[in-house]
Amino acid sequence: MRLVLRPLFEAELPADFGDVIKNKLAGREVRTGEEIEVELLGKFLRFKVVLAEPSPLKVGRNTRVEFSQGEVEVVDFEFDGPVSEVIPFEKGFVIAFEREVLIMNHNGQKIYSDEFEKLNGVRVSKETVVIIHDGNKIRLVKP
Repeated sequence: MRLVLRPLFEAELPADFGDVIKNKLAGREVRTGEEIEVELLGKFLRFKVVLAEPSPLKVGRNTRVEFSQGEVEVVDFEFDGPVSEVIPFEKGFVIAFEREVLIMNHNGQKIYSDEFEKLNGVRVSKETVVIIHDGNKIRLVKP
């Protein structure tokens, strides 16, 4: 069990601070993405839960508490069919399926999608996506 917290205050944290926070949070349930407060010496310290593994996580003796200075953002996607290939490019990602091409920006928003009778391949050149389909055709997509 693992808990990664990002302090929402400016301070240098001592080496054993994870144990102090773990003791303060013992028995408490936390979830990835939420903000929590921990009372310490009469003051409330705010943290963002960057990762609770599993989420929700009940903090206990075996929980490993870590601190992060940067923000970690996780976005999960689930598709109807299996993904054949993912190709990153300047404006996002091209996701190829058996008969479909989906282009998403870096925030996971759909830019373009289409289905093809026979999808032969996908290539990327700078900002242009080349879709090879139906044996003798190509389509250029410039998002």
